[in-house]
Amino acid sequence: MARHHGIPPFWSADQLAAFQADPPAWYVQSRANRTGKRPVWVELRCAICGTSETLRPKKWWPEFSMVSCSWHGADELPPVPEGARRREVYGIGAFVGIVDEPIS
Repeated sequence: MARHHGIPPFWSADQLAAFQADPPAWYVQSRANRTGKRPVWVELRCAICGTSETLRPKKWWPEFSMVSCSWHGADELPPVPEGARRREVYGIGAFVGIVDEPIS
């Protein structure tokens, strides 16, 4: 990212202080995105067979109740909790994300 924005590999203390005092918008946004709320890597494990895969989580992923391998059928999953509805999210590596949401 630094090379992309033309930042040299080494700065003097004065150059660094000036940059930190008046950072560009892309740097402010980049720092704001580093909240620590999402891990860099997550291990997903199938709720049915135990197969696992390590992936980088995406911002669009909801909070999954569980994941299952894409080749398992919905009839193999544990039953939907009472008062909830089930939603499936595709495109999670070799998995399908399962989200059990309360009915509002």
